[in-house]
Amino acid sequence: MSLFDDRAGRALLVIDVQSDVVADAHQRDAVVANINMLVRNARAADVPVVWVQHNDAGMTIESPEWQLVSELEPRAGEAMVNKQYRSSFESTELESVLADLGAAELIVCGAQTNNCIRHTIHSALERGYDVTLVEDAHTTSDFEWNNGIVTAASIIDEQNASLLKYELPGRSCTIVHTADAFTS
Repeated sequence: MSLFDDRAGRALLVIDVQSDVVADAHQRDAVVANINMLVRNARAADVPVVWVQHNDAGMTIESPEWQLVSELEPRAGEAMVNKQYRSSFESTELESVLADLGAAELIVCGAQTNNCIRHTIHSALERGYDVTLVEDAHTTSDFEWNNGIVTAASIIDEQNASLLKYELPGRSCTIVHTADAFTS
């Protein structure tokens, strides 16, 4: 559906799969393997891959912490977007990159589920994109809140459940498994 009359393509958005971000992430290796599969399948289907990397005072551009994990290898010519906020759209060139690619649907994977994944998805929907969240290809870490531990597994489950069949006028979010992301 989307709200874009002038574009109908898709793009795979790989968000913040960086050394520091996923160092202690829930099921890190399995999620990174799924993301690698998504990247291979996107390339095979001629779907553009867009890489997003967060930077801040503790994770400066080009530092070891900022680097994508070694298992992921962007190709020359694939878009690279640097960001400083939870939404990959805020104060970045992501919107113009997606417009140039003709993307109206975003297939989303990466980290951190409760931060950059969540905020990017909501920003995308508000901007008129259809979104597909790959439920087994995003992750986060446990954290403490109100004197207790909020588990990464519960955050991931909540995100998948809250976006299941989520719709706004003219656009929607769907949830798929890695194996099904490029079957249609």
